Amino acid sequence: MKLNNPYNKLEEHHCFGCSARNPIGLKLDFEMEGDKVIARWMPHDDYMGFHNVLHGGISTTLLDEVAFWAVATLLGSSGVTSQIDLKFLKPVLIPKGEITVTARLKEQCGPHEYKFETQLFDGAGVLCVAGDVTYFVYSQAVAEYKFHYPGKAAFGL
Repeated sequence: MKLNNPYNKLEEHHCFGCSARNPIGLKLDFEMEGDKVIARWMPHDDYMGFHNVLHGGISTTLLDEVAFWAVATLLGSSGVTSQIDLKFLKPVLIPKGEITVTARLKEQCGPHEYKFETQLFDGAGVLCVAGDVTYFVYSQAVAEYKFHYPGKAAFGL
């Protein structure tokens, strides 16, 4: 199921990961498949590190962003990244085409911390980056007040 991006209605929304109006951003769209949030993205040379290889920081950003969308849709709140622990298994080769990133809730680590299992697959479907992204998740009241969290329904759920 394709997810709506309710943040794009906010004039000040310029998220590098998901804003439609950030000219240098990734402009990610998301969907929900079962208990996973998924994004697909076509890499190009502007995001290259070594020749034909996606920069590791962009891979990390993709996984951090899909984990945030899991917070917003699966947990119904907002939060901030508190830890990222990734394994770079294979280089992400840009010429292989469209990348797929996924996140699913792995566990609650504390009263406000949640760990998400994340994966990045290259255009050939090969798992290239995998690991955990942990978020500090705010109460819904704080998420609404500080982060303009619009509620689960605004995502089309």
